Amino acid sequence: MTFIDILRDHLDEFNQVFDQQITTSIRQAIYAMLTCRTNTERASHWTCQGCAHHADFPLSCGHRSCPQCQHNTTTDWLAKQQAKLFPVEYYMVTFTLPFELRVIAKHQPELMYQAMFSVAASVLKEFAKNSKQLGGDIGFTGVLHTHNRRRDLHPHIHFIIPAGSFDKDKKQWHKSKGKYLFNAFNLAKVWRSRLLEQLTNKLDIKLPEGIPKKWVVDCQHIGKGLPALKYLSRYLYRGVLPDKNIISDINGQVCFEYQDSQTQTTEIRTLPAVKFLYLILQHVLPKGLRRVRDYGLLQGRCRKLRQQIQLMLAVAGAVFPLVHEVKRAVAMRACPCCHQPMRFMGIHKNNYGNGRTTSLITTT
Repeated sequence: MTFIDILRDHLDEFNQVFDQQITTSIRQAIYAMLTCRTNTERASHWTCQGCAHHADFPLSCGHRSCPQCQHNTTTDWLAKQQAKLFPVEYYMVTFTLPFELRVIAKHQPELMYQAMFSVAASVLKEFAKNSKQLGGDIGFTGVLHTHNRRRDLHPHIHFIIPAGSFDKDKKQWHKSKGKYLFNAFNLAKVWRSRLLEQLTNKLDIKLPEGIPKKWVVDCQHIGKGLPALKYLSRYLYRGVLPDKNIISDINGQVCFEYQDSQTQTTEIRTLPAVKFLYLILQHVLPKGLRRVRDYGLLQGRCRKLRQQIQLMLAVAGAVFPLVHEVKRAVAMRACPCCHQPMRFMGIHKNNYGNGRTTSLITTT
């Protein structure tokens, strides 16, 4: 039982019930998932190394919401982030959108998520500048999550922050001591004030009533950074709900399991199939909206400066965290005739109108 199976079985009813709430991005995601590894217009061509057998296999859709795709994208991201690690303690700061504002995220996701990123990043940069231990330029990576473990809409951004800063004027690296970075309560106050100002004054969005005065920002010490990167990498480019967590689809009722964040026990949630589909598909992000963003010293344009800092710290005797090589999964296919490995020859497009095959990509 997979999410795509449920989507295919209940698509007509889903379209009828949620027609007014299905965005263009959701429709594009649905089309991509339903045609994933089934569209024969573009296929990979394989030839057996032991006999003359050859075969074509449909390509994956590559959509970031598809539960079947993006494994290598996740691996590539983790490898790039590991190369940016500093030999310092790391913290994870999480900015959560309060319940009362989630209706805006539901109907205007692009505006809300862009505002969340820009405001949260500005807050972190200002706190770092004013910090007695840091007092310089920092780097951090932000990852947007839109759901909780029950898969309800629960937008929040995790920021992974190395506890160190660089003074460009003095060419000095400042390392934060102890296991304290920023005061979470102060972060929450500034986060609330600036985000509300951004929404009302700059984006001209009418706010709902009953917005709480106390917001939630969490600041946790996480060690050397690599564990947090691995944790986040599991959720970046895969579907909202892994297929292995789907238990059944019986009589129009879908059951799936999740781990309760408070008790750490496995719970089961049951929903009508169409509501289950919307529960998952509401988390499809607008096209072009980046879920992962690097700031400050971790930006791509700061690569040379980052390498200089890493070299400077290595010369000073700093011990860098042990990083294991991240290997990309290599596609392997066995010949159905002789069971010998097949060789990938390229990707081609079938032109059914004239009966010819056009090669798009070939390998040597």
